[in-house]
Formats: sequence, structure tokens, C-alpha cells
Amino acid sequence: MIITGILLTLQVSGQHVAKTENHLHKPARIIGDSLWVSKSAYADKLYGFWLGQCIGNWTGLVTEMDKIGNVGDTKTGAFYTRDEWGQPDEPSIWGEGVPSELSKNIDFVFKGQGEIWGADDDTDMEYMYQHLLLTHKTPYLTPKQIRQGWLHHIHEKEENYLWVSNQKAFDLMQNGMLPPATSDPENNPHFDMIDAQLTTEIFGLFAPGHPETALKMAWLPIRVTARKEAALIAEFYITMHSLAILPSNQEPESQIMEIATIARAQVPDTTYVAKMFDFVASCYISGIPWEATRDSVYNRYQVQQMDGYTVTSRNLYCNGCFAGGINFAASLISLFYGKGNLPETIKIGTLAGWDSDNPTATWGGLLGFIYGKDGIEKAFGRSFSDKFNIHRTRKNFEPYAIDNFRHMAINGVKVTEMTILKELNGRVDKGSNSWVIPWNIPKK
Repeated sequence: MIITGILLTLQVSGQHVAKTENHLHKPARIIGDSLWVSKSAYADKLYGFWLGQCIGNWTGLVTEMDKIGNVGDTKTGAFYTRDEWGQPDEPSIWGEGVPSELSKNIDFVFKGQGEIWGADDDTDMEYMYQHLLLTHKTPYLTPKQIRQGWLHHIHEKEENYLWVSNQKAFDLMQNGMLPPATSDPENNPHFDMIDAQLTTEIFGLFAPGHPETALKMAWLPIRVTARKEAALIAEFYITMHSLAILPSNQEPESQIMEIATIARAQVPDTTYVAKMFDFVASCYISGIPWEATRDSVYNRYQVQQMDGYTVTSRNLYCNGCFAGGINFAASLISLFYGKGNLPETIKIGTLAGWDSDNPTATWGGLLGFIYGKDGIEKAFGRSFSDKFNIHRTRKNFEPYAIDNFRHMAINGVKVTEMTILKELNGRVDKGSNSWVIPWNIPKK
């Protein structure tokens, strides 16, 4: 892979990691051929995952679909730039001339003590999948279990916060169809939209350091709504989340590039997913500003339709602004240029364009996991609400209609431990309250 040698000059080795990470205060360390993970530290990281997702999700919603390009105009379609952070928000394509109700200006959206974070489609489906895994006491949900879960927890007639492929899959389920048929292009014309990319990242966290197991667990949940390259993009995100626990003495930027490169290596070189990654990475390495990279992405993929990305030719509503491909490319811009800095990554993702709340939620969750609760509070210089209203968008989660991140993290630990014991041949070391997981160095 051409881009790998450019991105990374350091090689991962078990000996190197063990030498630098053998400290008790570290959340994860390598001892011999095992990955040791502190259960209490992992709970804090899962708390950070939910909190980071919510900050990214609600901040990105301010600019969601404000700027989607203007195909036919080979300039840029008047996208936002960094200078517009803190400036008045402009209406979205469906805003009828009215800016976002969340914030008059393009700025972070926070919930402080006494307030409640609302569920949205970037968080509620992952919440539901975690609940289903725990309820059925299995790392692998069946088609019937997924369908029953969707029908039980998703509203049928009132606003249900489902879009494109998710909504079509739900319609098919109501008519008796089971996944993965619900993502078959013959049944679901929206199979390459963004939906699976924002509903399955959490599976990576349930198999720490073992993306191959995480991908097996997520194979069917991904294919409830996604096929082809859209499924590959979801798998890319899951792989990164699974690898995020690996101990590292590198700066955040290098750590992010490390796991991103490993995830890229799993994507076939012939796909537009791989080519998008390589193109955005090459732009980043060249040193041009993120706005120039974003404009290049727009011209390359929406105007010129290169690398096999031909969504523009389909004449879809908003030129496929929900499509997995263009939003994947946009997400990589914020990931690379954010350099592991959580606030900066969310800022760039919010300004980059298209379905902006999805990349911000994904990277907010990943970096939130890496930072943990205290790290997020330090990064923003403030504390946040820990309450989460899952019933804003879903139903039948009593008595946890208003849940909290600590409880959600504890449930995540339970699912993770089930996976470690059942699927990873791991064990619990009671003396240190840690998981001990057989581990091999991921290949780039």
C-alpha cells in the first residue's frame, strides 16, 4: 500500500509497546503475548465514548446539510472555512431560510449539569444494539433478534429519526423481511447511504484489540442497511475503534494515523473507499490547508466522479449528500487535520460540509474513548451532563428512558467481558481487576 510508508515511519512491535507501557496507571499494557486492560479504566473510556459522541453529534447538527457543494460549479459550492467558526449559522438545504435552532452561531453545543443530552440517530442505534447484545447474552445477534429489536424500540408512525437506508430497512422489516435481505440492493436502493457507518462503530469497542472479532460481531448489524463500499466504510470505523485501546507512547496524531493506517490496510485497493483514503491522506501530507483538501474532495468525487465514485450521475436528491462515500472522505479530513485534538477535530468536521454531524459524532466517540471522561473535561475546560434521553428518539427502554453515561458504560463493560470470555479466549485477573486477552500485533 503506497500511503502506508508515507504516513508512518514507526513500526509497532510487542517488545516496544511492552517496554514503554508497563505502568500500572495505564488503561492497557502488553505483557508477553497478552493485552491487559483495566476494567475500571475501560468503563471510563466507554463513558468518554458516549460523551464525546454527544458533543460531536449535537455540534455537527448545527451545520448539517448547510453546505453540500454545487455540482456544475467547479469552484467549491461556497463551503464553510475556518474563519466562519463562531459566525452566524446558515440555513440547511431543508431549513427554509432559517438557521439551526441549536445555535445561532457555528459553535460547540454542550449540555451542562442539570441538562440532558438527547439521543439522535448517531447514538440511539448503538444504544439499542448494546441493549440487545446484553439482553440476549450473545456477541452475535440473529436476524430475528435484530428485527424484533427494531420493531420493539423504533416508532412506527410518529417521527422515528430514521433516514434513507435505515428507514427503508425498517419498512421492509415491518413487512416481514429479515436482515441481511433488508440491505440487498434489489430491496433497498439506499444501500450505499451513510446509515451503517453511524450505527455500528461501538462493536469495535466490544472486542478490544481484536478487530477481526469485532467485524464478525458487526457483520449482520452492518448489513441490515449497507452493502458494497458502504459496508466497507462501516468496517473501517469499527476496526479503528477496536484498535483504539492499544497502548501507545506516541502523540495523539501519530496514534490516530497508526490505527487509521491499519484499518486502511484491510480495505481492498480497488475500491473507492481505499482510493479516497489515499487521496485525502496525500493531500494532508502535502501540507495544504484542510479547506483546500475539502474542495479537492468535492471536485474529485462530486464533479469529476473519479475513482469509481459515480453518485452524481444518479441524479439523487441533494446529489447524494447522505451517501457513504462523500461523507467518508469528509470524515477523513477532520480526522487527519484534527491531529488527535478532540475540539479541533469536531470543529473541522462541523465546517467541512455535507452530513456534518455524522463524522463529528464518529470521531467525537473515538477520541472521547481515547481521552476518557476526565480527558474530555480537560480538553474543553468544563464539566458536562451525564444524562441521556434515549426516549427522545426510541421507545421501550424503561426504567432507563433517562439513562446516564456511567450506567451505559457499565453495560458496555458487561458486553465486552462477555466477548472477551466467549470469543477471545481471555480471562479476568481478579487481583488487578483486569482483562487478560491473547493478542497479536495487527498487520498494516
